[in-house]
Amino acid sequence: MPKNPKPLRVMGIVNVTPDSFSDGGEYNHLNDAIDHVAQLIKDGADIVDIGGESTRPGAYSVAEQEELDRVVPLVKAVRDRFDVAISVDTTKPQVMTESIEVGANIINDVNALREKGALEALAATNAEVCLMHMQGEPRSMQHNPNYDDVVCDVKTFLQERVIACEKAGIERERIWLDPGFGFGKSQRHNYQLLQRLQAFHELQLPLLVGMSRKSMIGHVTGREVKDRLAGSLAAATIAAMKGARIIRVHDVKETVDAMKVVAATIEGEHL
Repeated sequence: MPKNPKPLRVMGIVNVTPDSFSDGGEYNHLNDAIDHVAQLIKDGADIVDIGGESTRPGAYSVAEQEELDRVVPLVKAVRDRFDVAISVDTTKPQVMTESIEVGANIINDVNALREKGALEALAATNAEVCLMHMQGEPRSMQHNPNYDDVVCDVKTFLQERVIACEKAGIERERIWLDPGFGFGKSQRHNYQLLQRLQAFHELQLPLLVGMSRKSMIGHVTGREVKDRLAGSLAAATIAAMKGARIIRVHDVKETVDAMKVVAATIEGEHL
């Protein structure tokens, strides 16, 4: 557990995609997506994470203009209606730039700003950024992922990306890290990362984790995607107890309750 940890925050997922693994197609229409955001906020979300391109295993890339058309109007509508932190889940510099212009506060990049122009796009703003580790790309990342030591390899990658950000003019205070559960990892790799999550505190940056409803939960519970709430809450609780500060989930209300118990446990006698 890092010294003086930041408060736990829950990030609610808003997929405006036809093919996301858990809720693809449910919020494609703007009004449906706005209603979903309103419910996430009511349920206690501190951040809403809007994504216009699926990054599930096997997913194909979406054209830039299509992603812009999906994401930017929703970001603007959310900023006009709600007082909530807005994250945009994208790898594309132009989507980053236009989303921030209409009100996004955070860029959540599964490619850790490796796309050409991404570092420069982020550096030109005041937005925060989450750098995630992914081996390969969504279309192929689950084809026999391999590491010498998954924790050391992921930590080294993230450190290198932090250095790249700082060289580009992105201050450390704007950076979060995500070890990338399920992104180019076997189930064994995923649980090794979770077991040794404290190792990432050596990088002295806030950790975001996203395990909600993922196959690592289904693998050990035998549950289908929509029936993985209990397993997802267990994973989120373990991660938070090991020092993760931002928990990215589909089931906000239940996760908020779980994080309240975690926070009370961490505070202990100070309650």
